[in-house]
Amino acid sequence: MVHLVHGKSTMLHILGGVDRPTSGKVYIKGQDVYSLNNNDLAIFRRRNVGLIYQFYNLIPILNVEENISLPVLLDGKKVDDERLKEIIKTLGLEERVKHLPSELSGGQQQRVSIGRSLINNPAIILADEPTGNLDSKNSSEILELLKYSNKKYNQTLIMITHDLNIAKQADRMIKIQDGKISSDEKIK
Repeated sequence: MVHLVHGKSTMLHILGGVDRPTSGKVYIKGQDVYSLNNNDLAIFRRRNVGLIYQFYNLIPILNVEENISLPVLLDGKKVDDERLKEIIKTLGLEERVKHLPSELSGGQQQRVSIGRSLINNPAIILADEPTGNLDSKNSSEILELLKYSNKKYNQTLIMITHDLNIAKQADRMIKIQDGKISSDEKIK
């Protein structure tokens, strides 16, 4: 898990293939992401990058199960029911699978967002202030889920946060100031 401070959202969007850099290259699983055309980049991103935002970005008319399954369905693939069940169980959402986002608490909505980011077993998960709108209990649970996924599925997790207590849980903390890396330290 890597922690970034200052200049963070732009960096996250560049790493995730959302915004194109003016120079340099980004490699994910050996692929130069920005050598792809826009259509191929969208497919690559959907299959290899899990994005978790502070404000969840759930589809209001889709239930929990449908929101989590969306990246697979957009890819024209069949949902792996065992994987979906495992994610829903791990996220503690078994009793909520048919609920719409408006029927969920903030913590539950963030769990759905995390589930959606994990369904394709991406190589990299990018989390932009994933606990920013949550109380301390839900924040702690979300962090544990992200760390669990990081270890269990051997995924790279890059999280942006202003919370130093969260940052100290990372394996590595990178601080960016004025668009440049100002420090890079291993925590664990």
